[in-house]
Amino acid sequence: MIATPDLSHIKREDYEKVYEPSEDTFLLLDALEDDEKLIQQLKPCVCLEIGSGSGCVTTLLAKIVGNKNAGKLVADKEAIFANIQQVFLTTDLNEFACETTRQTGLHNGITQIEPVRTSLVDGIMPRLKNCIDILCFNPPYVVTTHEEVGSCGIEASWAGGIDGREVIDQLLPLVKDILSPNGIFYLLLINENKPDQVVQLMKEVYRMDAKIIMERRAGREKQFIVKITH
Repeated sequence: MIATPDLSHIKREDYEKVYEPSEDTFLLLDALEDDEKLIQQLKPCVCLEIGSGSGCVTTLLAKIVGNKNAGKLVADKEAIFANIQQVFLTTDLNEFACETTRQTGLHNGITQIEPVRTSLVDGIMPRLKNCIDILCFNPPYVVTTHEEVGSCGIEASWAGGIDGREVIDQLLPLVKDILSPNGIFYLLLINENKPDQVVQLMKEVYRMDAKIIMERRAGREKQFIVKITH
């Protein structure tokens, strides 16, 4: 078992500016840990977490992958990441979240985390087309009005708009071009996001394999992890 990342460096007042890990975070951590052997066999070189918040998920993923499990970079990745065994990219609109993610990695002995302040994958695509071996997204999934979506503050971590799907639906058409040929996408959803519909959408519209691999009830929420591959 891999220990949950130590977040003791994050002050209580910091969670007014960055999402505090909760049941949804821990479900995503459990899904990654459950696939530990599969992830290590994949030998991922480039991993990406969208909306990294505290950096807890990426830090755990880096611990799962481990330096000894780095794969041989393919030609296009070599050109982008010369002399780097692995890189763990993160994106977040919240500048404070980007710095917190970096500090969480360093606090836990992980030096390969590279935060990018951007929306979804705007700052890294198409340069990294089909380069991402592991993609993680705990999206803003709470059902809200459309007007609440897209801020650069703490609200961006939870406000999901209609059906909680507005941000999620912006990403889904891009997944096919984001993942490497053997890449894996771990997506967290709640019942209001209509996870079965997301699975069918990925299969029928985007011609990808998708399935619910884990679910858990957290209070009134029912949370799911959807696993998506080519």
